[in-house]
Amino acid sequence: MEPVQNPKLEISGLHHLALVCKDMDRTIDFYNRVLGMPLIKTIDIPDGRGLHFFFDAGNGASLAFFWFPTSPDSAPGIASPSNVQGVSAHGSMHHVAFKVPADKLVEYRDMLIAEGVTVTETWYHNDPLDDITVEQTPTSFLGSIYFQDPDGIHLELADWMRPIHPSTDVHHVPVAAPDSFPRWVRKEKAPATA
Repeated sequence: MEPVQNPKLEISGLHHLALVCKDMDRTIDFYNRVLGMPLIKTIDIPDGRGLHFFFDAGNGASLAFFWFPTSPDSAPGIASPSNVQGVSAHGSMHHVAFKVPADKLVEYRDMLIAEGVTVTETWYHNDPLDDITVEQTPTSFLGSIYFQDPDGIHLELADWMRPIHPSTDVHHVPVAAPDSFPRWVRKEKAPATA
């Protein structure tokens, strides 16, 4: 199978994802002490507008947070899902998934539970209908556990259970909003009128 490559940009991975927290101290305690992610950078936003801080997420990637003293309250069900299988608004973030070895999922689940974190069972996502089981099956493509940070951000620890490739794993035609024209379809120019 040919490796998947980006023909336009030399993207080597995710640099950082920036989220917003309510309490910087509580966020640092959770991501650093509970999840073990080193705090690697803090930035003071001028004029007292807030702070920006980064955790190492492995392989050069970071998980960043903003703390703004004037942030509005969170809006579960709109800006984020109210539960891990729920929906959220367009342009929002659903959850953050961290890659971990599949054989560590049960161990990491137990560690999170010992820290007082509520965690799902180990879920296996299966082909062809993406049904979820708590036991790995021959059609399992992803193993994962889900939990929340102190602000209710949905987090996942996950790993592929087999190699994934567009030639074998992309089965759907993109769906466009009813009132939009798909970007990937080039509009034909209207004929010139005399």
